[in-house]
Amino acid sequence: MIRKQAKNGDITRDPPLLYYIQGLRTGLRPNRQTFMYLLKALVSGKNVNEGEEVHASVVRTGFASREFVSGALLGFYVANGFIGQARQVFDEMPQPGLVLWTLMIMAYVCLTHPGEALELFRTMRGVGVMPDMVAVATVVSASGLLGDLGVAKTIHCFIEKSGVEVDAFVSSTLINTYGECGSLTDAYRFFQETAMKNTVVWNTMIHQSLEHNNLDLGKQLFDSMPERDVASWNSMILGFAHCLPVLAMELWKLELGFLIMSTTTT
Repeated sequence: MIRKQAKNGDITRDPPLLYYIQGLRTGLRPNRQTFMYLLKALVSGKNVNEGEEVHASVVRTGFASREFVSGALLGFYVANGFIGQARQVFDEMPQPGLVLWTLMIMAYVCLTHPGEALELFRTMRGVGVMPDMVAVATVVSASGLLGDLGVAKTIHCFIEKSGVEVDAFVSSTLINTYGECGSLTDAYRFFQETAMKNTVVWNTMIHQSLEHNNLDLGKQLFDSMPERDVASWNSMILGFAHCLPVLAMELWKLELGFLIMSTTTT
């Protein structure tokens, strides 16, 4: 029943915590899936007090050391904006694995605490935990939020030396971060160097070019794209609309033709 409520997101008539308590009274023992579905159901209803009751039950039943349960608890608190409680869950884990480290770093980024995210990343590396692509992309985003070009370059240098695989997501995040830190030059240099150039990476570079009012570079990139999508056209239209509204209108007409052709060929 709790799993069904977590899936449907409807907890108004039958509170999931009530089902959980009734199950305990009948002698049922919870497992990690019980807590994960229970917390997922509570997130949809923003029931913070009930979530704290579940947290206490997790500790009492000995599941606080289970990484997936702790991850669900951490996610519950973050979804409700309680970064302090989320950090408490993290700190209660005796030996958090990469997943939990990454979740906590992501929590800081999502709630706009980039300094804390970077500090936790340094701590993670200090205890010998090696990040994956998701963790790296998250830390890159944190340096972008901080707006510190030096930090962004340090993280980029770490990526190159560590041998962490750089996919299109990490590439686009790095380009965006350099742009947010005020360096279109570094963003474009990395764009030229990276082998991972899918449509998202191209669009990110175009977006940053136009954000920095470099219309020539933006148009050059747009014209050189192997494939364009709606986001590509929209980036160009919005960028040129600020400076060249007539050209933006012509681009809009071309986009309509692009959409019509895409519809008729599929």
